[in-house]
Amino acid sequence: MLKEFREFAIKGNMVDMAVGIILGGAFGGVVQALVNSILMPPIGLLVGGADFANLFVVLREGAEVKGPYPSLDAATKAGATVIAYGTFVTTVINFLIVAFAVFLLVKAINALRREREQDPAPAAPPEPTAEERLLTEIRDLLAGQRG
Repeated sequence: MLKEFREFAIKGNMVDMAVGIILGGAFGGVVQALVNSILMPPIGLLVGGADFANLFVVLREGAEVKGPYPSLDAATKAGATVIAYGTFVTTVINFLIVAFAVFLLVKAINALRREREQDPAPAAPPEPTAEERLLTEIRDLLAGQRG
């Protein structure tokens, strides 16, 4: 069973998939940092200085601490029921950036595949072997004797 597992684990596709998952996770972290630290602050300024991480609607106030709550964290700690739509917007932007990056990657790979399929190197006909040349001469001589 151990031998079978080792063969499964070291197959080329499995290793490629593992590398893809690791790089995908790291890429997700980079995109999240890009969105949260670079894209969302200017967008927040454009829409009136809103901090998207703290955009929420209170559905029901907390039992012990009543609103208004200064932040989403304060509301959740107070036990309030909230809809955190700012977090949702940020997550959607993260998704769109990752989806666009994957789209560009797939598009580039497809273009390379199409290029390879369209320009196959024309295979030169192989040179005839010595036997084939000899047989061709014999055939031509016999054809000349008949005609």
